[in-house]
Amino acid sequence: MNGMSEQVRTINLAITGASGAQYGLRLLECLVAAGCRVNVMVSRAAQVVIATETDLKLPGTPPAMQAALAEWAGAESGQVLVFGREDWFAPPASGSGEKAPMIVCPCSTGTLSALATGASNNLIERAGDVALKERRPLILVPREAPYSEVHLENMLKLTRMGAVILPASPGFYHKPESVQDLVDFVVARLLDHLDVPQTLMPRWGEARAERKRDS
Repeated sequence: MNGMSEQVRTINLAITGASGAQYGLRLLECLVAAGCRVNVMVSRAAQVVIATETDLKLPGTPPAMQAALAEWAGAESGQVLVFGREDWFAPPASGSGEKAPMIVCPCSTGTLSALATGASNNLIERAGDVALKERRPLILVPREAPYSEVHLENMLKLTRMGAVILPASPGFYHKPESVQDLVDFVVARLLDHLDVPQTLMPRWGEARAERKRDS
């Protein structure tokens, strides 16, 4: 990638068909701004949701989608790579590929089920399976209400496998003034779990600690 060092972090980001496309797109934007290289996988259902919930219309082919997402996120050349549904030669598809954390944001309950049962019917499911078997960080961001017993059982099963279940449940103690503030709350938590520096929102207790230092 032009202008980027070999030490740049790689993040595998999957966007699936749950409501909440804004979370995944905002996360992509923040990862790019932080200088990460992002391997992106977008399900067919996610394309429909993105078109429904945002002004972004993604083209159908991976190369065209890659160009659209890179432009939208303000990425450098080669910083955002998009892989197709059955691209089994993509780096996230194998344990011998680059070691990188994976996040599914948002994560549909269908994807939860597939990951909990090791279905691996497409690249997103296979990449999640690889993350689990290789004991790599796997963060899943469901956005559903209410959760059925099946959903809860799948989340418990995946938690026991080592995944982190981080629902898209924004807090309100930071006194949000816009929908963007609510989106940023969740994205900030995700960036923290990925160990990616963020300034979207202050961490709990920072202001109090600063006042104590000043006094």
